[in-house]
Amino acid sequence: MEHEAFIFSGRVWICQSKSDYSLFIKHTTSSFTALLVYIDDIIVMSLNHTSTDEVKKLLSTKFKIKNLGSLKYFLGMEIARSKNGIQICQTKYTLDILSEMGLLVAKPSPLPMEPNIKLHKDQGDVFQDPTQYRKLVGKLLYLTNTRPDISYIVHLLSQFMETPRVPHYDDLLKILRYLKGSPGQGLFFPTTSSLQLTAYCDANWANYPDTRRSTTRFCIFIGKSLVAWKSKK
Repeated sequence: MEHEAFIFSGRVWICQSKSDYSLFIKHTTSSFTALLVYIDDIIVMSLNHTSTDEVKKLLSTKFKIKNLGSLKYFLGMEIARSKNGIQICQTKYTLDILSEMGLLVAKPSPLPMEPNIKLHKDQGDVFQDPTQYRKLVGKLLYLTNTRPDISYIVHLLSQFMETPRVPHYDDLLKILRYLKGSPGQGLFFPTTSSLQLTAYCDANWANYPDTRRSTTRFCIFIGKSLVAWKSKK
């Protein structure tokens, strides 16, 4: 990870990531500490309590802070820890979307999309409320932070934000019915996971019927933990 050092209280304290400017890292021979900032909220992660306490003490000398204890909820993400590992999901966020769309009692779909789906930009009638379509796509894009299983179809439907069609909106509703069947599904990071890095990639050649563009996809694991994924035209 690329990073640069900066001075805090007259000494080199931590490094700022160049790939994510809100992430700061301190790495020594005996400890690893990460600090993630979002506006006025901060998450501190460390291998030991001593490093965590040092960060909080240092911050309290410069800012008025409030310690909310162990991380359980952050930006719509729910975090649960046990001796087996860490579970991250967006159950409440998912249920809020379903409630807003009136689909809490809808029949669940076993799949987020039809197999071998082909969508056209001029397919079907123009959807009368494009703002609603864009808002729903935006919410589902955020949900892909913990639901890689819908990344491909959400990426595909995001291609029609300018002039969405009725069939495109119907496919969005199918994703919601799929989420209805597993609103609590998310990511699990087991404590027994190794540090072996494994990556998988695939490509769908010229699968966009309007442009003949291809789609590439990848996912990266550290041991058994899925840490990165993407679907891109």
